[in-house]
Amino acid sequence: MDGKKLGLLAGALLMAGISAFAVRSMVSGSGAPSALATTPEAVPVGPEVLVATRALPVGTIIGPESFRYTAWPKDLIEKAYYLKGESDVAALQGTVVRQEITAGQPVTQGSLVKPGDRGFLAAALGPGMRAVTLAVSSQAGVAGFVFPGDRVDVVLTQSVGGGEGEPLKAAETILRNVRVLATDQRTDNTVNEEGKSVVSTFSSVTVEATPKIAEKLAVAQTVGSMSLSLRSIADNTAELERAIAAGEVSVPDSADPRAERRMLLEVASRPQEGDSSYSTGADVSRFQRSTVPRPAPSAPSGGSGMSMAVPAAVATASGAPAVVTGPVVRIARGNAVTVVPTGGK
Repeated sequence: MDGKKLGLLAGALLMAGISAFAVRSMVSGSGAPSALATTPEAVPVGPEVLVATRALPVGTIIGPESFRYTAWPKDLIEKAYYLKGESDVAALQGTVVRQEITAGQPVTQGSLVKPGDRGFLAAALGPGMRAVTLAVSSQAGVAGFVFPGDRVDVVLTQSVGGGEGEPLKAAETILRNVRVLATDQRTDNTVNEEGKSVVSTFSSVTVEATPKIAEKLAVAQTVGSMSLSLRSIADNTAELERAIAAGEVSVPDSADPRAERRMLLEVASRPQEGDSSYSTGADVSRFQRSTVPRPAPSAPSGGSGMSMAVPAAVATASGAPAVVTGPVVRIARGNAVTVVPTGGK
């Protein structure tokens, strides 16, 4: 190949390289502005619907912290949803969940039961639970400060006879962590114009109990009078620690927040029986009894004769009294009484 052809070939290769570099620069330069102009996909904004802030199992009494409004795609709006500006959230306070609602799920009108509606009390009961009504006085009902949804302890007060004198007075906490369902046939809280709960006395309270606890409450009402002791919300944590230490609750192996939440709800909603504490009259006043009084021994029928096996004092030769047991003969001569043991059994 001559030099002329080699020169043309070298020039063609050089031009091809320059052209390729120029095309690459143009492609890379045109891509940069498009990358800068790219923005995240906009979230579709629609009407705000009412959604659950946490898992709401069946029987949950709705409170102000149970739900909130959030934006929802317009194409997914259903007629059963509660829309902001078209629904009264305050009217939902005190309603009960009839169908389980997961966290973040819209609250539907069919999933809630309002107080006074048919089936409200049955929906408020947990699985396997029963509703029991107790008669209480205004003082025994914490002066009306117990509302539906609160948790209380049940205290039984009774008088125990058994001998001479005043009977033994005792108070015993027979149940703990019992949920109040209604007071005087009211399943909601009465509020005033300012939206505050109105404190009113009541003569009966309906609580949630297991079938066995329901039987105990029925018997307790015939034994004595019952009063309520309002529990603190902070007791749930201490109760969980006690239940774990006693082996009543199995702690999940995995760090699953849902499993832990179910465990907390299980402990918080469980009424407790057994391990009851009590106080007697002697714990309150030194002039009261601490035990059941014993029957008094029977007295002899005559002034003289043989009595039963009762301890007696007999004068010895030294003049000191000696206590003897067994049958004795009491001999009365005027005002002098002589006790003579017979030596029998």
